[in-house]
Amino acid sequence: MGNLSIPPLAELRKRRSAKWRTFPDDILPLPVAEMDFPLAEPIARALHEAVDRSDTGYAAPTRDLADAVSGYARRTWGWKVEADDVRTVADVGIGIVETLRRIIGAGDRVVISPPVYEPFSWWVREVGAQVVEAPLAEGPRGWRLDLDALERAFADHATAYVLCNPHNPVGLVHRREDLVALAELADRYGVYVLSDEIHAPLVLPGAEFVPFLSVSDEARRWGFSFLSASKGWNLAGLKAATVITADPAPKRYVDRLSPHSLYRTGHLGVIATVAAFNDGDPWLADVLSVLDDNRRLLDELLVKLLPGVHGSPSQAGFLAWIDFRALGWGDDPAEHILAAARVALNAGHRYGSTGLGFARLNFGCSPQTLTEAVTRIAAAC
Repeated sequence: MGNLSIPPLAELRKRRSAKWRTFPDDILPLPVAEMDFPLAEPIARALHEAVDRSDTGYAAPTRDLADAVSGYARRTWGWKVEADDVRTVADVGIGIVETLRRIIGAGDRVVISPPVYEPFSWWVREVGAQVVEAPLAEGPRGWRLDLDALERAFADHATAYVLCNPHNPVGLVHRREDLVALAELADRYGVYVLSDEIHAPLVLPGAEFVPFLSVSDEARRWGFSFLSASKGWNLAGLKAATVITADPAPKRYVDRLSPHSLYRTGHLGVIATVAAFNDGDPWLADVLSVLDDNRRLLDELLVKLLPGVHGSPSQAGFLAWIDFRALGWGDDPAEHILAAARVALNAGHRYGSTGLGFARLNFGCSPQTLTEAVTRIAAAC
């Protein structure tokens, strides 16, 4: 685990976030996409210094965050991001919704690929658009984009596609060739691609993250990237994210965002995010080591304690997509698991109809917590 010391459950239960306030103390909470790890020291130091100087006002219109994002993207992925192409927003969800508002008209068709992060469909409906599903394809090598399904959806007068890159909840890191093909389809049919890349810093050993805007001129002409430190460094409550463009065509929509959007962003969130992208690499390396160990541990526990139950191989993040259909626990196994095992998971059906019989489990925790959770679930059989 390197230098990462995970607090015991008794200490974690003193936290006041949704993960720890939603359920009674006898339930192991493994649904909310928030990790159990201590805050990275450079981030904690930056926040303590801000509080010590009573620096809790509005976010300032500086280049600090744009420069931090640019430096991190170049250092980590070899992706050249111009600071002038980075726009600050409160979070990825708000960035996508407000960008969609400027792209689509009432009743327009927006494509998503279930099983996918539950709020995607909410966001599309929030802006008055129609949700169109082009589900992921599942094959012997795991999940991937179904390019044929996407072409059919794009050809049927779609206006935009919300891409999850990496893909939550299945932990898929999209292949470069698939992203290139997606960009070609977008260019052919005139479809904007809004790429949620919030889990990009959490790509695990054996996989390589490819930013959508980096793959081709077509991707840059039709694409938007939404990037934040909130998942990688556990900063969801601090509210700071970015929208990145790389071509004048999509940038004109970002330029139409409210001039007050910066002031809706958390000042402490900007401070924390700058510290994360500039100085958080060592802490993140320790986190990735723990997550790599935990995904292997989860596979071992499922084989040993729950034969017939299968998890998708997670290439990124701390979320496992688990198929419980063999146990006969119905369309919503999470409901049975909560009642019988006192373990809280996310219901798979909330990620689209392809999620019936599945549940999402958060393994961003200690190995002891993960082992207890699977042991409890096995005892409920």
